[in-house]
Amino acid sequence: MATDDLMSKALAALDEVDGPMSVEVIHRLVDVGAATDPMTITEVADLLDMSPHTLRYYERIGLVQVGRDASGHRSYDAQAVRRLVFLTRMRLSGMAMRDLQHYMRLADEGEGTVPERLDLLLEHRDTIRRQLKELTLSLAATEYKIATYGGHTGPSSAGKA
Repeated sequence: MATDDLMSKALAALDEVDGPMSVEVIHRLVDVGAATDPMTITEVADLLDMSPHTLRYYERIGLVQVGRDASGHRSYDAQAVRRLVFLTRMRLSGMAMRDLQHYMRLADEGEGTVPERLDLLLEHRDTIRRQLKELTLSLAATEYKIATYGGHTGPSSAGKA
């Protein structure tokens, strides 16, 4: 599933939430449940609502390591699926692929990289907060113009930008 499609699914899920928004909405989008047995690429793609092409791409660029079964087919273990869930959530939040690659390289290096990973996530959070402010300002400007036009355009609004 493309990030835009996943975002649409997330936004639709928000309509089902009564009360304050929480991270549970995101958890429900990609809930792997008790998946512990090795899975095929098709099973993982269906579970995470992603395309096999995306899964192969993530593998090719080193975001996830996938084992092979006796026949040479991809075999996703529970750790690979959990990593894909994390990747899906970070992509949904707008994290750039290069930042994800850097984060995953650090994660693979172990516990000693936790401070640097935290810094990456804090920077990502700051970026999201700035984007929210920018969008809030853009929304206010758009709503102002709609109110100015009274919901329609006509001679009284001619010449106004």
